[in-house]
This record gives sequence, structure tokens and C-alpha cells, in this order.
Amino acid sequence: MTSAATVAPAQSARERRLGRGGRRLTRVSGLGLGVAMMWFSLLVLIPLAAVVVTATTGGWDQFWQAVTNEQTVAAIGLTVGAAAAVTVVNVIMGTLIAWVLVRDRFFGKRVLEVLIDLPFALPTIVAGLVLLSLYGNNSPLGVNIANTRAAVFLAFLFVTLPFVVRTVQPVLAELDKEAEEAAASLGASRFTVFRRIILPALTPAIAAGAALSFARGVSEYGSLVLLSGNLPMKTEVTSVRILSSIENDNLDSAAAVATILLVISFAVIVVLDVLQRRMVRRG
Repeated sequence: MTSAATVAPAQSARERRLGRGGRRLTRVSGLGLGVAMMWFSLLVLIPLAAVVVTATTGGWDQFWQAVTNEQTVAAIGLTVGAAAAVTVVNVIMGTLIAWVLVRDRFFGKRVLEVLIDLPFALPTIVAGLVLLSLYGNNSPLGVNIANTRAAVFLAFLFVTLPFVVRTVQPVLAELDKEAEEAAASLGASRFTVFRRIILPALTPAIAAGAALSFARGVSEYGSLVLLSGNLPMKTEVTSVRILSSIENDNLDSAAAVATILLVISFAVIVVLDVLQRRMVRRG
């Protein structure tokens, strides 16, 4: 007879193989998973792998020279720095805007709801033209930031505005207010209620919005190409740098820079995911 001590580990191993739910995939589910993975591979995995392969075609020495070029390093530093700063601003202001839209009632709320999504619908080159008209040499506001690093920051801020708002808003709308009221009735301050009840529930949405905001920022081109001036070592971002390499028939260098951006974006997404999981557990 098989002892209970032997059966228990066997069952545990089987459950790990089957997943947490302990359910096997049905034929329909397996087919759906296969189609989904094939579609994902065709659209994402294979193109990304092709970029990495192209980047290393000329050897690691050529790859290293491409990514450590002084002009390339300056472009990567400006892009990542501006995207990170914009992400921090979006986390704060996006959460605040979502809070106002969900918890408050005011005149013009529906109009604001529509305007929030405008950067999604507006072609980025049109956004660049709008920003240039408002903050360029002939600015009606008297603010001229054309050909400066502030132009890069503003362009990133414009195109990434909706991400945190739209990820936080539905989660905030579904929060149970009774838990907040119960905590307040027990003497908890508003800050304590926010820190111990609201923030842990919003953290996954905030982290997702932050990741999307950062990824969108490092890949931006159209909205800043007119306003920033694309000055090497000053306002040139990586997307412009990649385009310049392609125009100069230097595909390997373009792929190398793209690979570095891919690694940075992936690392940021992983870090944000780990942080939000830890915050949720502590909450």
C-alpha cells in the first residue's frame, strides 16, 4: 500500500503542474491558448527577437560602440530621464485627476472626461504642431520653450497624461466606501484611511499606468519632433537617433539603440510590478 506520506507529495507536485486551480486545460482552452500565443509571437516576440538579432549581427564590439557613442548616450539619458520624470508627475497628478472625476461632482465634468482622452485620439504629429503653436517662437502665451529640454518633457507629458488616469479611475470607482466609513468611525484619520485602505487597492492600477506612461514616453517621436528641434547632445531623443541611423543606412546601430530601450523598458516594468506586489502585501 502506498503511504499517505508518499501520496501527499505526489498530489502536491501534480497540483503544481496543473496550476493553482488544479484544472487541466480543455481542448477548447488549449486551442485558444495556442492561437493566443501564436498571435502574440507574430506581433511581439518574433519582431523583438529580430531586432535583437539585427543588433548583434556585426558582433558585440560593434554593438558596444553603437550604444556607447557619445551622441547616443546623451539621447538615451535625455529620453529615459524625461520619461521617468514624467511618470512621477503622472502618478501624482493622474491619481488626483482620477480621484476628482470619481469622487466629485462639478460643472463640466463630462467635458473633462472627453478631454482626458484627447492625447489618445490626436495624431502625435498634430500634437507636436499644437504644442509648437502654443509654446514655440510665436507663442500667444508668451512662453517659448522650443529647442530646449523642457520641450521634450512637455511633449512626453502631453502624450502620457491619460494612462494613469484611465487605469486608476475604474478601480477607484469600484472601491467599497463602507470600509472607508467603518475605518473613519473607528477613529482613523483621512490620511490613515487613504494609506491603509485606498492606496493598497489602487497600487496595482497606479503601477500599470506608470509602466504604460514610461513605455509611451521612451518611444515618443511625433509630438516632440517639431518643438524640440532635435539638436544633437541637447534635445535629441532616442527615437530621433534611431531614425537618423536608419536614414544613414546604419540598421545595426539603430537596432542596438532599440535593444537598449527594450531592456530598459522591460526592467522598469518588472521593477514596478515587484514594488506594487510588495505594497499590496504590506497593505
